Amino acid sequence: MMTIYTVREGRTVRGEGIPTADELRAAIWIDLLAPTREEEQAVQAALNLEIPTREEMQEIESSSRLYKEEVALFLTANFLYGVDEGEYGSTAITFVLAESHLVTVRYATPKAFAVFSNRALRTPALLQSADGVMLGQFEQVVDRLADVLERVGADMDRASRAAFRNARSHSKVKVKARDAEMKDVLIALGEVGEVTSRANETLLGLSRILTFVGAEKSTAVRKEAKNSIKTLMRDVRSLVEHAAFLNNKANFLLDAVLGIINIDQNGIIKTFTVASVALMPPTLVASIYGMNFAHMPELGWHLGYPLALLVMVVSGVLPVFYFKRKGWL
Repeated sequence: MMTIYTVREGRTVRGEGIPTADELRAAIWIDLLAPTREEEQAVQAALNLEIPTREEMQEIESSSRLYKEEVALFLTANFLYGVDEGEYGSTAITFVLAESHLVTVRYATPKAFAVFSNRALRTPALLQSADGVMLGQFEQVVDRLADVLERVGADMDRASRAAFRNARSHSKVKVKARDAEMKDVLIALGEVGEVTSRANETLLGLSRILTFVGAEKSTAVRKEAKNSIKTLMRDVRSLVEHAAFLNNKANFLLDAVLGIINIDQNGIIKTFTVASVALMPPTLVASIYGMNFAHMPELGWHLGYPLALLVMVVSGVLPVFYFKRKGWL
């Protein structure tokens, strides 16, 4: 789907479908969402720009993601999307920045893009220049990632409190309820780590793009945009540091939760070990008197049977008292 944004008489005009070549040349921002071959050819013919294919956008080499052709800059990075829906992922988005046009090629819709397009409809000043549109989108992405990281931090704090509250809870708490709560904590920490990693990937991609744009001498980037680029780079660096902090905290909490689970499991194993050790002497006594030898004097005693039972009980209780005295129980 192709969407074009043009400013006419102080108003933002949005058009969909395949416009004419004149309409494409008049547009400030051309947004291609999962474009068809016909849409790609229309943009290429009108603007004399080569639109990268989806396979080319997936390449990870820096030279394939950040390069210049004549005056146009081709910038590709992975962006986080789908956090609100719970089905998050990363999608490659390419920005083709020319002197008077910005072409975005994407196959998913991060929320920051939808928010920026709605803002552009209300505020035509956002579409004054192609590089201004791109930097405005980057600012929206950075703001969105900041909100995501704040939410991730809050989710991590809740998971942390739940884990340690569970660890301090008394033994009267049902085992199934504790196991279910610890499972929820592990799932929450796993999601936190996944979202943080993908957010960090987006921030690193933005950092590379901004560094490339700031260093590249191109008429597509105005001198007035340099200050915005520097500000964005500072914001991106601060978020990268915060994302690294959250990732380290998630790893620490994951280790702590696994340690708590190991302690609980060790307690269960210890119980089974004590039970097996306590049952070994009675089993030995019962095995001895279960042998089929002809001459076993105890079998003829009148009190032989209750005496054997008494020996089995005493031999089973003594190890338990020994373990308690040692503090192993």
